[in-house]
Amino acid sequence: MKILLCCAAGMSTSIIVKKMQASAENQGKQYMIKAVDQGKAEEEIKDSDVVLLGPQIRFSLPRFQELGKQYNVPVEVINQMHYGMCNGEAILKHAESMTSKA
Repeated sequence: MKILLCCAAGMSTSIIVKKMQASAENQGKQYMIKAVDQGKAEEEIKDSDVVLLGPQIRFSLPRFQELGKQYNVPVEVINQMHYGMCNGEAILKHAESMTSKA
């Protein structure tokens, strides 16, 4: 699975990416998880299975959901508590649940 995280500059989500990767590896899962800024996410959405937006850019959700529809890619906002606590395991579960909704 390819999980794309998006935030204002692509930096605040980099810690979360590491936590998510560690959780996936502990479960024996080979996921590609990366964080980018909004502009880059617009380019990379088509190559992703799910997109998660950082809470600080939740205002961009409608725009990204429209882009996601074009490529059949679900887009949601990361739970603010999970984001703030860098709970990679919970965020990973959220991303996995999104694929079953698509």
